[in-house]
Amino acid sequence: MRAIVLCDYGSPDVLELENVEKPVPDDDQLLIRVRAASVNPVDWHLSRGTPYVARIAMGLRKPKDTRPGVDFAGIVESVGKNVTQFRRGDEVFGGRHGAFAEYVTVRADGAVVPKPANVSFEQAAAVPVAGVTALQALRDKGMVQPGQKVLINGASGGVGTFAVQIAKAFGAHVTGVCSTRNADMVRSIGADRVIDYTREDFTRGDERYDLILDNVGNHSLLACRRALNPKGKYVLIGGGPPGRWFDPFPRALNAFLLSRLVSQEMGLMMAKLDKKDLAALGELMQAEKVTPVIDRRYRLSEVPEAVRYVEGGHARAKVVITLD
Repeated sequence: MRAIVLCDYGSPDVLELENVEKPVPDDDQLLIRVRAASVNPVDWHLSRGTPYVARIAMGLRKPKDTRPGVDFAGIVESVGKNVTQFRRGDEVFGGRHGAFAEYVTVRADGAVVPKPANVSFEQAAAVPVAGVTALQALRDKGMVQPGQKVLINGASGGVGTFAVQIAKAFGAHVTGVCSTRNADMVRSIGADRVIDYTREDFTRGDERYDLILDNVGNHSLLACRRALNPKGKYVLIGGGPPGRWFDPFPRALNAFLLSRLVSQEMGLMMAKLDKKDLAALGELMQAEKVTPVIDRRYRLSEVPEAVRYVEGGHARAKVVITLD
């Protein structure tokens, strides 16, 4: 089969399309023919080998994990003898390392669930990492409630576009912060109010929020605190912008310490792919409460260009890889 392989650290050009052995599922796995995948920041971190300290686990000189890609959507081609909940021909989506390939294997009890019939493979492939991050940040860390005022800083990004829609589905009043060119898109996916950060600083306004979900980290914690209600919550999404992967961690430590001194809760959130949460996102898509937004589409052979585009920091919503 064809797959993207990473044999060395470097620019996205180190991601090469090669012919590799087709995987064979074990007794508890599914073999899935991938119809679409999507790009996440982890893909360019993996290709760059950053942060460098992470190479202790990733591989000091060369990557141990040579198969990038996590998000996928496709069709079950075969199942192991112990698998009862899936069968050949089922349309599914989920998360598995090595998703930039024509086939992947995944445990039946792992991060894979049925794809809703009303979304395309490309849309479903856009969901796992970004969608689960938004869901867990809002529901578990932010504990959002109906009627609360929620601000999404970075509302036009991968996590942001899901967060706007999920917060609306939970009954919140949503304010999205984005650039001028993305304002109409953020409004179209359900934001009650859109703040153009090139014209207005949400931390200097009169509005106070019950929850701030921060995908960007471009304001000080004290400034964000001023925009919170006395019992409000500030949730910083883990990860970082290109070239500044470590940025959230000192900020998270400061947020933890600040929370001990003030009435608001402030902290970092790192998501974990979860079968139940993927299923919950599937239900939201089936109910047409969440619709994945796709910025650009690339072919499997164009993965280096797709990763480079995401690394550049200007992607809007999700970037998808399509396979025939």
